[in-house]
Formats: sequence, structure tokens, C-alpha cells
Amino acid sequence: MVPGIGGLLTGIVIFLVCLVAAYKSTPPGEYTFEPRGPGSFELRLGNYARLVEIIIGLATGSIVLLAGSSIFRSGGRLPWFYGSPLVLLAMSVIYALTFLALLVRAYENFLHNEKFYTRAAYTINVSLGFASLICFALGYLWLGFALANG
Repeated sequence: MVPGIGGLLTGIVIFLVCLVAAYKSTPPGEYTFEPRGPGSFELRLGNYARLVEIIIGLATGSIVLLAGSSIFRSGGRLPWFYGSPLVLLAMSVIYALTFLALLVRAYENFLHNEKFYTRAAYTINVSLGFASLICFALGYLWLGFALANG
């Protein structure tokens, strides 16, 4: 098997499980970004952006640090068992960026048309957000075990 495939498949399964759980737990209809009045979501959006920044910073920093340190060891190649946790960390970055981009897009569209934020858009955003967090946590755990056993 190609190194990293386990992490890739795990990341996809995590997203799909989050998507099904989010879809089943939300009623049909339109959703509002601002239940407390106009502009009330902007503070929350800043919180989401900071969380995404933290995930991206830690995940990419870990990937670069581990990959960069391999230059000085083992002929410039990482051992195969680091592939899956690093791919899972990379997927957490992809999910986090996609989450934030779609959230901002949905909010902008909501400001122009309050009926825009539907169940489908809501469940995709929730799924991407939680999949990012889960992939990040699981990737770090997996990396920890790989480092301890390697």
C-alpha cells in the first residue's frame, strides 16, 4: 500500500460520518446567521477564523518540521509510517480552509438573501468544521504513536 493512504481514507471517512451526523441532526429549512440581530454573527466569525488559524499553524508547522528534519536523517526521506498521520494533518488544513471559505461565502450570500443558508449549506459547513478538528486531533495522536514506535 502507498504510504499515506490510510490517513487519506481515514480523513474521508471522518468527513462522511460528520456529514451524515450533521444532516440527521438538523431539521429541514433555512437557517439564520444572526438570531440576535444584524451583525451578531461577525464576532463569532472572528472566533472561527482564529481557530482555523491555530489549526493551520500547528498542522503545517508540524508537517514542515518533520519533513524538514528528514533532510538530516535517513537520506532525506521520512519513514513510511509517518505518511498517514501527516496526510491526516494535511486534510485537517484542507477541511479548515474549505470550512472558513464556505462559511464566509454563505454569510455574504445570507446578507443579500436570508433564504440562502439552507440545510445543505449548514450541514456541509458543520461537517467540514468538525472533520477538521477530528482530523487534527487524530493526526496528532497518530503522529505521536508513530514517533514513539519509530
